[in-house]
Amino acid sequence: MLILSRNNPTVRQLASLKEKKGRRDSGTFLAEGEKMVRECVESGLKIVRLAVREDYAGDTYSLPTIVLGADAFRAICDEKTPQGIAAEVEIPSFPLTAPEHSCILLDGVSDPANVGAIVRTAVAAGYEELYLIGCADPFSPKSVRASMSGIFFAKVMRGERGEVLEALKDIPLIAADMDGENVFSFTPPEKFCLCIGNEGNGLSDDVQKTANRTVRIPMGKHTESLNAAVSAGILMYELKKQRG
Repeated sequence: MLILSRNNPTVRQLASLKEKKGRRDSGTFLAEGEKMVRECVESGLKIVRLAVREDYAGDTYSLPTIVLGADAFRAICDEKTPQGIAAEVEIPSFPLTAPEHSCILLDGVSDPANVGAIVRTAVAAGYEELYLIGCADPFSPKSVRASMSGIFFAKVMRGERGEVLEALKDIPLIAADMDGENVFSFTPPEKFCLCIGNEGNGLSDDVQKTANRTVRIPMGKHTESLNAAVSAGILMYELKKQRG
């Protein structure tokens, strides 16, 4: 059956996934585009259903699929130029547990694009466990898009500051801060948690006080700071490099 109306209940529910409340109510998020859907399928995440535009002729992976007219499909998508396929995906839920390997803590990172980009780099660099405190939703359309499928392969754990710090109590915390040691001459422990703070205010007092060590990226005199995602990427790779 072809659905044409933007006011169809199914279309409205899928469109609501662009908002945090809609994702919370349904427990799902939307992955848009052929590459994202294909890699979501490969990740093993639970896909509730696919939504395809009426002219879409690509693979639907034998999944439950609804067909939408162009206007209705445009209504559910956040992309400016939708590719013709989107997947409604169940948001994975992980209990707060101690990390098995070196990991990342994001403390108040508020830009969804930064959250997504950090997730992308973390997965690429081998930090697949991420702890989020008061951050932008990693399953928002902007974050999912910026993660470039990284969110499908990351173990994202969210909680209150005290709960997260309790889960991390047995692993050294390395805080990123302008007053820290030069990261390029720093030797990290074998297993650690790299802590990245808010774009404007940095790490919270609680995380700074709990941190065992602090590192910085040296910069030229005309540069005050780097973008949070850029800083996180440099630190992630440099700390892994220092471990050999």
